[in-house]
Formats: sequence, C-alpha cells, structure tokens
Amino acid sequence: MHRTALVWILLLLAFAGIADAWYLTASALSNTALSCDLGAALDGCNIVAKSPYSHFLGIPLALYGVGFYAVTFVLAALLLVLHDRFLTRALYVLSIAGALASLVFLAIQFVLIKALCVYCIGSAGISFLIFFVLQDLWRKTKSNVPSV
Repeated sequence: MHRTALVWILLLLAFAGIADAWYLTASALSNTALSCDLGAALDGCNIVAKSPYSHFLGIPLALYGVGFYAVTFVLAALLLVLHDRFLTRALYVLSIAGALASLVFLAIQFVLIKALCVYCIGSAGISFLIFFVLQDLWRKTKSNVPSV
C-alpha cells in the first residue's frame, strides 16, 4: 500500500481511538454507566470501568488512551507533510508501547477482573491495527533510504 494511504489509515484509526477512549473517559469523569448491553460475554463494561484497575495515579486509564490516540493523530498528520524517518520511528515506538499496554489491559480484564469491556477490546483492536500499519510504514521508510 502507498505511504500516503497508510498515513490516512493511521489518522482514521487514531480518530476512532480518540472517540472510543473519550467515551470511556467521559463516563469515568461523570460517574455514569456505560452503554454495553450486548447480552454476551462482552457486557462487563461497567464492571471493568468500576474496578480498581480502571485508574492509574488517580486518573482514568481511558484518559491516557485519549492522550495516546491524540499524539498518534498529531504525529500522523505531520507525516502527511513531512517525510521524516525520526517521526516515523517515534510513531512506531509509540505504537509498540500502545500495543503492549493493550495486551496488559486485556490480561487484567481476563485474569483479574474476569469481565470484558467491548469498548476496551475495541480500543485494543485499534491499537493493534495502528501498530501493524506503522510496522508496514516503517518497513517502507527503511527501504527508501539510499545506501551510503
């Protein structure tokens, strides 16, 4: 896939991540219930949101997600105008951190909380997709470097 298309995909994914994480953040800050009546194993949103694992340093985890996706969005937007390897590398490293954090949060849901949140799983999916897109973009960036 062309570099510009990959960056646009990153922007769309980051925007979707912001929307998802903002909904979770707004619910946490206003202390309102999440809408997640799916009737299946994914209806544990409010159990996850009210668990002691839903905050870090007194801040809702979802707010960190908003920050992650917002930084990803801004850096991806800069990639549209700058063809900078450092910027691509920074985004790639950020995506690795996001994917690893998502794995930890999914493990906490499965193992410690024993409830699943569809919004959290959606955010993890977005984070993994961002990682895979950036992995492809990083490969393209590395292959376009002239040999010395």
